[in-house]
Amino acid sequence: MKKVCLILADGFEELEAVGSYAMLSRGGLDVDIYALSDKDTTGRFGLTCTKLHAFSMLNASYYDALVLPGGPGYEKLENNTRVQQLIKQFLDGNKVVAAICASPTILGRQGYLKGKKYTCFTSMNEDFGGTFTGDYVTVDGNIITGQSAAATVDFGLAIIEKLLGQEKAEQVKQSIYYK
Repeated sequence: MKKVCLILADGFEELEAVGSYAMLSRGGLDVDIYALSDKDTTGRFGLTCTKLHAFSMLNASYYDALVLPGGPGYEKLENNTRVQQLIKQFLDGNKVVAAICASPTILGRQGYLKGKKYTCFTSMNEDFGGTFTGDYVTVDGNIITGQSAAATVDFGLAIIEKLLGQEKAEQVKQSIYYK
């Protein structure tokens, strides 16, 4: 079974974090949520997540993908040296790194978006040396970026497709969309 780790910092965007968790779990991925602070973590709208894994105990070798939700808490992720090392470890290991809304800027400021297609919250786009698509979701190699909370479903589907294939992503899509 493919495993995903998702890291939360106080101020995380609830829709991006919980929505991504739900989408990936629906796809059959094993998702562990880590608290950057090693304790209960509260989102930007007051949702407190408890019984999270301690970030200090995260072992990247157990995981196939890293997911970074946005929200005001992205700055705590960006300013954490261990998160920066973890991103490098995942990308150097040819593993998936997925970031949504504000969090793609973490990748951009570390130079990982140079020569890549990407998206992020539009007002946060800087010259990261790549091509800003402005799409809801952009996949370039093992980097998946999402534009905003509104893109959470598509973001989750892109991660599922990357890890489990297009057929599985389509099954999940059909399970949540009514026609």
